[in-house]
Amino acid sequence: MVIERRWKKWVFFYIPLTLFIIGTLFPFYWMFVTSIRPDAELYRSWRAVNNTPFWTLHPTLDHFRDLMAKTTFPRWLWNTFFIAVASTGISLFCGLLAGYALARLRFPMAGALGTSIFVTYLVPPTLLFIPLADIIRTFQLGNTPWALILTYPTFLIPFCTWLLMGYFKTIPKELEECARIDGATRLGAMVRIIFPISVPGILSAGIFAFTLSWNEFIYALIFLSSPELKTVPVGVVSELIRGDIYFWGQLMAGALLGSVPVALVYSFFVEHYVAGLTGSVKG
Repeated sequence: MVIERRWKKWVFFYIPLTLFIIGTLFPFYWMFVTSIRPDAELYRSWRAVNNTPFWTLHPTLDHFRDLMAKTTFPRWLWNTFFIAVASTGISLFCGLLAGYALARLRFPMAGALGTSIFVTYLVPPTLLFIPLADIIRTFQLGNTPWALILTYPTFLIPFCTWLLMGYFKTIPKELEECARIDGATRLGAMVRIIFPISVPGILSAGIFAFTLSWNEFIYALIFLSSPELKTVPVGVVSELIRGDIYFWGQLMAGALLGSVPVALVYSFFVEHYVAGLTGSVKG
């Protein structure tokens, strides 16, 4: 029995967990190794006798120096951060109010409206960018950060609303009713009671919105044309791939540095993130 339990634990837990960890971390490992590999090793044939595809014998930081000196990568980082923070703030503000209204207030067609908001989130961006491009052109916002700050909420607000609406429903209504009995208004109970309890859900929605904004590619590619205004996903691909020439070292260095902020956000708020997804409210 003991041997059978150990065998099952290895087959159904340790081996799948190991494969999952390797599959998750290997792309980051490959980006790191490629970013510190000199050009002589990058373009060496895999059939070469002295080829080491999974590590390097002569690590270098030249690709990071070239990325910072020969491109506007620091400006791309700032553009991406500014756009992601601004669009996430707008989406969270609207999602908080809309999610609270759909979860707490009683009005006709509330359920249908909540479902329609979720369905709106499922609409592919490739179908939305045509009317959005016409709006951006009408208001002359093209090739400016505001073109993205005002278009990203079109898919961020439905998601934040849907996530926060589900979290608000897990909070007992008695807490809000007690506050209102003590003389608090609905707005006061919402701001002083509901929102502080909902911090895990708010952080979870904020992390998702920030990640989606940081990694977005289609809108940033269409609405921004100036090299100094591009975001990291667009700038790395458009400026470091010229025709059939791929600057692999700088590409992987840019991809690695571009993924660091998102990884830091998840690592710092992972507990609140999990609590927000599970909808756990401690009494």
